[in-house]
Amino acid sequence: MTVIGVFALQGNVREHVAMLTEVGVEARPVRRPSELEQVDALVLPGGESTTMDKLARAFELFEPLQKRIADGMPVFGTCAGMIMLANEITGGIEGQETLGGLDVTVRRNAFGRQVDSFEADLDFAAFDTPYHAVFIRAPWVERVGRDVEVLSTVSSGPAAGRIVAVRHDRLLATSFHPEMTGDARLHGYFAELVRGL
Repeated sequence: MTVIGVFALQGNVREHVAMLTEVGVEARPVRRPSELEQVDALVLPGGESTTMDKLARAFELFEPLQKRIADGMPVFGTCAGMIMLANEITGGIEGQETLGGLDVTVRRNAFGRQVDSFEADLDFAAFDTPYHAVFIRAPWVERVGRDVEVLSTVSSGPAAGRIVAVRHDRLLATSFHPEMTGDARLHGYFAELVRGL
């Protein structure tokens, strides 16, 4: 059975585990390098990207994660997880580093502070009906590399046209929190990506 880990040092870990279980994969929390070695893929949840960076280093997970990503492990980054996967960030704090691998530039807190959280229906080519997305202090993608596929953009309002979901080979990332919607389609999409390798 496919085993997908969830980076469990911060963020909505239980919610992601529940969604992954719903789409038929074994989901496990990952807090240390030995647990990372036992998974086929990983979800990097929302949270606070600078804190996730510090915790990954404190638990000696940062470099093993970077190596697994460089070696081709599939990863699904949501909100702060998208920032952690990006090769480049704007609006970060001094010295903030990312795991990298995703050829995009992401603007941290692009949609504003927590009070500016919002919800929107997004169109995805892979889905027949819109996906209801929850944005909380969310980033957006300002630049995509040549091989990065844009999966969804905001369709209306002040952020119309902003890129909020991308895929680059085995890396999937969203600006929003798919674990908070009750809609498991994106977790299913990621599970299929992992199974298909």
